[in-house]
Amino acid sequence: MNYFLGVDIAKTNHVASLINNTGDVVLRAIKFTNSNDGFNKLLTTIQNKLGDLSNIEVAMKATGHYWLSLYTALTDNGFNVSVYNPYQIKSYRGVYNNRKQKNNVIDSILIADYLRVFGSSKSKLPQEDILSLKQLTRFRTNIVDNVSSLKTQVIALLDKVFPEYKKLFCDTFGTTSKQLLLNCPTPDDILKISTTKLANLLSKHSKGRFNKDTASHLKEVAKSSFGIKFTTDACSFEIKQLINQIIFLENQIDEVSKEIKDLYNKLDSHLLSVPGVGVNLAPIILSEIGDIHNFDKPSKLIAFAGTDPSENQSGNKASSNEKTSKRGSPYLRHAIYTASLVAISNEPELRAYYDKKISEGKHHFVALAGISRKLLTIIYYILKEDRDYIKYDYIKNNKN
Repeated sequence: MNYFLGVDIAKTNHVASLINNTGDVVLRAIKFTNSNDGFNKLLTTIQNKLGDLSNIEVAMKATGHYWLSLYTALTDNGFNVSVYNPYQIKSYRGVYNNRKQKNNVIDSILIADYLRVFGSSKSKLPQEDILSLKQLTRFRTNIVDNVSSLKTQVIALLDKVFPEYKKLFCDTFGTTSKQLLLNCPTPDDILKISTTKLANLLSKHSKGRFNKDTASHLKEVAKSSFGIKFTTDACSFEIKQLINQIIFLENQIDEVSKEIKDLYNKLDSHLLSVPGVGVNLAPIILSEIGDIHNFDKPSKLIAFAGTDPSENQSGNKASSNEKTSKRGSPYLRHAIYTASLVAISNEPELRAYYDKKISEGKHHFVALAGISRKLLTIIYYILKEDRDYIKYDYIKNNKN
């Protein structure tokens, strides 16, 4: 007799249930920790019941990153393990459980039954370079988000103490401006420093582009600033700290970007040939997609990215919604969205499609979602066939 083990994954404690090939529950709710001791408890409990572990297939939900350790331990011990998308299990819940109840015990049985009914999937961990690339690109994205948040805080403080500052530099967070804010972030600070010292500071960090005239102008603006005159010392201190954090994180971004570039170059994915896909987006797209052979057609990649239209169903009637489903990887979806914005500026065929949708009365985001699906279709064939993009790909694979 064959047995099917379903595991409901959580951060610290997992729950597993075992059923046989007729769907009867053999072991219910084996609770075990995400550790070596927990793994040994799982195997011992099953072995005490069955005596033999050779006829067991295992399935689990891909919940965050928490499934990776258990997956590795199981496969290292010779088990065939299927990893399902949470949406697959969610859609099956209504079939298996009419009341749509949900808890970790019910879900572990549900996962086991899904495996019994639909069979195992060809789940495998992506190659190590892809996993490393995903980890680093997500790390970089988080750092970039942190920098954006810090810059917003600096702008808010400058609006209070020095509202004229935004007109003094074309880029508030350019090298020269950051150094000025690090030393003299408020009008009072600028007025306290001598014109000569201020000119030297500006000249040093602008490579001579700013001089004594610039320093004199800064002092004039600072003298007549409409900024608040209270708590300026606290604001000055806070701006300096925030700028220090920004500089530190921007240096980290440079270091992480170099690591990402080296990893991406090893994989040679041809994504840089795709319209709108640049050096920062290509590694994100490649790492989030993983093995392209996990998708047997472009529509499945589009669904994985969550750029497919959502669907409402009532009885036998189904209606397509212009909003995207937003399932799948938000990192991939955001990267494709960004690439789409660039692509409509430099790829005439994609621009023509975008303009056509806008002329039909579609919203900007609806038209852009269509561009995203077209880009994903192109990316699907580029990765599948391991070659560069050629313009013919757009005509061949995007006929509508």
